[in-house]
Amino acid sequence: MFKTLRNALKVKDIRTKLLYTLGALIIVRLGTLLPAPAVSREAVEEVFSSINLGFFNNLTGGSFTKMSIFALSISPYISSSIIIQLLTIAIPKLEELQKEGEDGRKKIEELTRYMAVGLAIIESVAMAIGFGGSSGVLEGGLTFTNIVIVAASFTAGSTFLMWLGERITQNGVGNGISIILLVNIVSTMPTDFIRLFYQFVYQQPVWKAIIAVVVILAVVLFTIVFVLILQDGERKIPVQYAKKVQGRKMVGGQTSHIPLKVNTAGVIPVIFASSLMSFPGVISSFFGVYPARAYFWPKVLKVMDQGSWLNINFKNFDFGDFKYSIGLLIYIGLIIFFAYFYTSITFNPIEIANNMKKQGGFIPGIRPGKPTTEHLSKVLNYIIFIGAMGLIVVSVIPMFFSGAFGARVSFGGTSIIIIVGVIIETIKQVESQMLVRHYKGFLND
Repeated sequence: MFKTLRNALKVKDIRTKLLYTLGALIIVRLGTLLPAPAVSREAVEEVFSSINLGFFNNLTGGSFTKMSIFALSISPYISSSIIIQLLTIAIPKLEELQKEGEDGRKKIEELTRYMAVGLAIIESVAMAIGFGGSSGVLEGGLTFTNIVIVAASFTAGSTFLMWLGERITQNGVGNGISIILLVNIVSTMPTDFIRLFYQFVYQQPVWKAIIAVVVILAVVLFTIVFVLILQDGERKIPVQYAKKVQGRKMVGGQTSHIPLKVNTAGVIPVIFASSLMSFPGVISSFFGVYPARAYFWPKVLKVMDQGSWLNINFKNFDFGDFKYSIGLLIYIGLIIFFAYFYTSITFNPIEIANNMKKQGGFIPGIRPGKPTTEHLSKVLNYIIFIGAMGLIVVSVIPMFFSGAFGARVSFGGTSIIIIVGVIIETIKQVESQMLVRHYKGFLND
């Protein structure tokens, strides 16, 4: 990674892109410190002093608990992406757009942006009314003017971040939205490590402090290594191309392969699942329902008094009393669902089999056409399940240690998956840009 970065800084074009990306990210972090107008900072600190919003606060880089202009961050865009991709299956017109190549992709992105703005408006108004009515966060009370000001600020902030992410994709190193998400998550980690230090190391007996440090480092390192193995793992399906005569030459006959990544969907399943799991807690906070004891959700979802059914914590993981296990089981189910769902959108076995048949390719021992499609689907379903299990293991291990030892941290396996995944993808983007520039320079010479 450091070698790639060092080589990239030697190239003027790529160095400019890196500096552009860095400048954009500085703007992102500065925006998290700017309080939204008509919001009382003292009231905000009092409201969120006893609330742990976990991964949702990570997504916003801590700006949600500060009620800054970037309080919504890119969460509306993530939600919009989920909705559009779900509608792609249900609406034939969207499915056709997806198959139209670059033009279709641009139209879908445009629809995603419009829906993201709409969701941002809805969420902003709900936040302004919810927090302003129950906790006195709005200065001057819950008035129409204050609602409009706060909603406009949050919507503008979220829309600006969406626009900035696209600029990073076009003018920076690429993966703009993912990089903003990465920086938001990383920015909250120092606070979590400081909290762990004071909870398990500071003023503890030497042997306890050493054990705590070893356990924390072991869990983090194991998770990172496991994620790296999961990201790099792939199944190569051999493809043989038949020989054929073109003019006076015999062409074809070469052997290739179809690389199928074990983690075919990347970080998408955990982002989608975590985002959906965060919504109930955020919405309940609009009604003054804070940390463990929920009085709003029980009326709607019949949640037990001792905690929300969506509380993902191993302290509440008990098959003897099923109500405390349902949150974790829903989270696991969502990861598996989105792993299969996202892969079904991005990888079409029928299309792959047809392209192979047109080019005279076949999988050894498998007939072209429908048998090839069935074989690809079978292999794909198998490795998707393995990849989903890997994502679940990485997501659940930090939860176990958090629940077992009472560690209060906002980052976990989900955050590490996103960090490692985005860093790997960004490095690949930089390397590909360096390779393209090398080829251009060679051709110009």
